Amino acid sequence: MDNQYYFVTCARGLEEALAQELAEIGASAPLKQTGGVAVAGDRALCYRINLWSRIAMRVLLRVYQGEYRDERDIYERTLALPWPQWFNVSRSIAVSVNARRAPLKSLDFITLRIKDAVCDRFRQASGKRPNVDVRMPDVRIMGFFEAQQFTLYLDTSGEVLHARGYRIGGEAKAPMKETLAAGIVRISGWKPHEPLLDPMCGSGTLLIEAAQQALFIAPGAQRDFGFFRLADFDQSLWRRLRDAAREGVREDAELMIFGTDQNNTALRGAKRNLEAAGLAHKVRLQCADALTLTAPAPAGVMLINPPYGVRQSDQAAMRQFYPRLGDWLKRNFAGWRVHIFSADLELAKLIGLRASRRVPLFNGPLECRLFAYEIVAGSNRGETKQATGAD
Repeated sequence: MDNQYYFVTCARGLEEALAQELAEIGASAPLKQTGGVAVAGDRALCYRINLWSRIAMRVLLRVYQGEYRDERDIYERTLALPWPQWFNVSRSIAVSVNARRAPLKSLDFITLRIKDAVCDRFRQASGKRPNVDVRMPDVRIMGFFEAQQFTLYLDTSGEVLHARGYRIGGEAKAPMKETLAAGIVRISGWKPHEPLLDPMCGSGTLLIEAAQQALFIAPGAQRDFGFFRLADFDQSLWRRLRDAAREGVREDAELMIFGTDQNNTALRGAKRNLEAAGLAHKVRLQCADALTLTAPAPAGVMLINPPYGVRQSDQAAMRQFYPRLGDWLKRNFAGWRVHIFSADLELAKLIGLRASRRVPLFNGPLECRLFAYEIVAGSNRGETKQATGAD
């Protein structure tokens, strides 16, 4: 099959990590762009990215790219495309549009005109038109507009790829998306043979994403995708890729992954999510105040997503907490690599440690930083409790 062009979207800041991941999945010459990575490849590559990418949000198949002058151009170019070749009229559709520096008066109107053009094309071909379902469509059509050029895509992913299927409720407020968590794990450089500790694990997303990576569990192996409902869906190819992924899981791998939280409700949610993901036996959970812990091993990687932004109810308490966090790390985690994700951009000043790296990332619209610290030996004052994994 000839190569097609795809735009693989991600949270802003994760473009480099996604490009590296796509190269590992099999994409040649991935091209980083704002908000994602452009790749060329065949249908199998599209299926593999949906199946294996931990960082991607959507895999968009480009079906048109060209210049435009006004709304009439957009309608006519959309109408001319062979939509009935790409999906059946019985499929419901939804159209969404984004723009950057585009001279358009109304994105809502453009969305409507694209929808009209698709429906009119079907009506010309068969006398019928697809239904519109803005909540749960069979086929998602996406448009992106720049100053003089617009691009139309078919969404091959369907439900956004961060929906792994293991979250079953009882979540903390403003939970981190699975794709962002996976990106943080990758950026941290953690390897499966190393200890990993999340001392404020909340609903367990960082722990689960790390464990799935270590065990070679494909994040898309248990879900369906938008490409199932496209006319060229190759079911036998998909089954071969999915079955190979399921057979490649490293069930016998021994992991040293620890999670603690002082909130019993959050910890119960983490346990339920781990059970839903089939990973309860791979991750050790403990109810404890983070600042009472000592290191479970002489060296390892710590990932922390402390309270911030919408989760932060007391600014004064946070200003007191971060210096204590820095002191605790210096006392108890010499030899560890620590990565702290926060929207508090003053964190580096408050924590009292020199960050070796600051990676800008976005949690939805919220600008954040991933601060990396190499903890060197310091004082060992105070009585603390070791993270053992006891419930």
